[in-house]
Amino acid sequence: MKHGKKYVDSIKLVDKSKLYDVNEAMDLAVKTKTAKFDETVEVHVRLGVDSRHADQQVRGAVVLPNGTGKTMRILVFAKGDAAKAAEEAGADFVGAEDLVAKIQGENWLDFDVVIASPDMMGLVGRLGKVLGPRGLMPTPKAGTVTPDVAKAVNEAKAGKIEYRLDKTNIIHCPIGKVSFGAEKLQENFDTLLGAIIKAQPAAAKGQYIRSCVVANTMGPGIKVNPSKLG
Repeated sequence: MKHGKKYVDSIKLVDKSKLYDVNEAMDLAVKTKTAKFDETVEVHVRLGVDSRHADQQVRGAVVLPNGTGKTMRILVFAKGDAAKAAEEAGADFVGAEDLVAKIQGENWLDFDVVIASPDMMGLVGRLGKVLGPRGLMPTPKAGTVTPDVAKAVNEAKAGKIEYRLDKTNIIHCPIGKVSFGAEKLQENFDTLLGAIIKAQPAAAKGQYIRSCVVANTMGPGIKVNPSKLG
């Protein structure tokens, strides 16, 4: 595969054999930008757990102090006062049976976050096969099944992200845009890693954070020293 000149030049900035401190990694994530658009910076953390076991799951949500840089389209399943509160908080779509019918009938998925009041979960459960594989199914653990839907909407707009293990025991999360600059990216990184470390299962043995890589959308992977991550 042949890479463009800008990508080749950006690779030269990164020493593949080095484990960088967080501040150095964030600086490189900004410097290795090559695209004309504002690239997203992502973190990939491999954990020393086995996601096949229920007592070694790592999942939760955290509000990034500087947001994600992305405008989130928020769908809320609610009725009555809860629906009104969701609308007032700025949810993009609010409804119940009508939204279920639209998703099922039209394969409509023009939203990024799904929130539901607890009384709606019997209804939302019908969408498990559609929302589940896309990571959109509301859950109490992520704070997206809650009686306080207005608070959940506000948090989502403020930059709340969900982190969860994939089948290879890796967590993939965005921590902002290149335009944030290294300092704000590091603040978001520290907040995310702090939440992941706090969520360490009691059943996890040995080294918890095995590896950590940071990269912008079009740039090379930058290895972060896991021993400096708590």
